[in-house]
Amino acid sequence: MKELYNRIALVGIEQEEYDVIKASYSGHIIWHQSIPKIVVKDEVLYMEKANGVGMLPVDKVVYYGIYDNDFDFITGLAIWQGECYPNAAAMLDCRFKIPCLVKALSLSKFSAPRGFISAGASVTIANDTVAKWGNWHCGENKHRFTGEWESQFTATIEPYYEGEAVRIMMIGDVYWQIKLEGDDWLKSIHPDNAGFMPVDEDLLADTIYIKETLKMDMIGNDYIVGKDGSKYLLEVNHIPNITRFDEVREAYLSTVIEWIN
Repeated sequence: MKELYNRIALVGIEQEEYDVIKASYSGHIIWHQSIPKIVVKDEVLYMEKANGVGMLPVDKVVYYGIYDNDFDFITGLAIWQGECYPNAAAMLDCRFKIPCLVKALSLSKFSAPRGFISAGASVTIANDTVAKWGNWHCGENKHRFTGEWESQFTATIEPYYEGEAVRIMMIGDVYWQIKLEGDDWLKSIHPDNAGFMPVDEDLLADTIYIKETLKMDMIGNDYIVGKDGSKYLLEVNHIPNITRFDEVREAYLSTVIEWIN
């Protein structure tokens, strides 16, 4: 039988959030701001110490962040099957952006057909088109084109939709709709003029269905609302930004603290 230890691990949590969590938890904490080494043995998760040599068993893991090398780490958490926030198996299913999008499009009411292009292949398209590749968000790894284009990366391609870019963000049962902004066609949560807006009930219902079906604890779904009222799911953020807005950060911290305790 697995022995329980009064020890949690915080991985990827920044200093400011760590301080809040630490002040609300009386047990032992292992804190790593980068991906630590782990071992899963006899249903126990062992994690390298934050300081010093060796590993210690942990009871619960809170993971926040996106790293180049985090897929194997999340895989280990999923194999462990212990208590992890967010759900490790769901993070594993959603870590890679294109496969996650495929799953989400099969569930969304606002799905639209996508194209696909292998690295090194060329495609010619008469209409305004957007290619997306890689596993990063925030407007990175995207290219807008018309005509012939050769991709250096494996990518999805989709029509460029004119309209308002929004995000439905959920932490547990708490939700917001955020208007994404930017100086050009690339929109994200980071510009100073991005902010909260009234929630579209159809987009919220769509996000809830995707979140619950994929068993995600938190989610950020990006949509375009066209000038004609049409709506399109653009992408799914499995680890949405929680530090951009104080209200979101406070909801995240209260959720994590309640979960830990």
